[in-house]
Amino acid sequence: MAAPALMGAAPARAADGSATGLRQHMRAVLAAELADRDAAQALTPLLHDVGFDWHPETVPVADCDFVLAFGFGNRPPAGGGDPAKVRYEPGPVNEELADTVAKVRAGRNVPVYAQWEIARFLTSKYGMSDVTSIEPLIAPDGTITYLSTDGVAAQVAEARKGAPGGAGTACVIGFRDHHKRCVQTTRDRGLKAYAPRGFDMPHTYDPESGQPWTRRRDLYLVNDMLAQWSALRSKLIADAFPNG
Repeated sequence: MAAPALMGAAPARAADGSATGLRQHMRAVLAAELADRDAAQALTPLLHDVGFDWHPETVPVADCDFVLAFGFGNRPPAGGGDPAKVRYEPGPVNEELADTVAKVRAGRNVPVYAQWEIARFLTSKYGMSDVTSIEPLIAPDGTITYLSTDGVAAQVAEARKGAPGGAGTACVIGFRDHHKRCVQTTRDRGLKAYAPRGFDMPHTYDPESGQPWTRRRDLYLVNDMLAQWSALRSKLIADAFPNG
């Protein structure tokens, strides 16, 4: 069976390769497909943002007050056991993320909030101080619940409430294809957040990750777009019907 994008006659190419040209082309094709120019006008910027824009806004590291690092993937427990109660291993991708944090921190000595998979490397490999590890939730029976991207952002937002001078601006570290959503989710939790300008994020996928959706880029991008659409759906409904 042909992929949906290849079925039927291909539409004419966009007039130019710019983002503006792409949006114009998308709007024209969608308007024809839906027979609804107003709907196409409303949907095009959303489709472009979720599907075609993968780079978060940046600022110089000097403008940031703290570092916030989000984990990506993991490895199954080395010693085996019940995966619901035995913590997963951080894995190589999170070590690369810790390396990136160390590079950023070298030029800006500020507090670091890091998902536990990254925090382990920051302390064991770098001996880094002023690191707050964002840990998974452990129930009384030992069951482990790993935090989502939003769960991590929520904990850091709560921790920064009492910071001297206010919450400040977050310098967000994340896996390349996860990075934009990390920044946006942090902002959704009420914090100022940007990517550090001039720093490349890790981008090599781990085929042995314990999370299947983080093993291959094509699978992860679908997963990330789903998460973006879910957050956007909630915002749009709340904006359209604030009273329910």
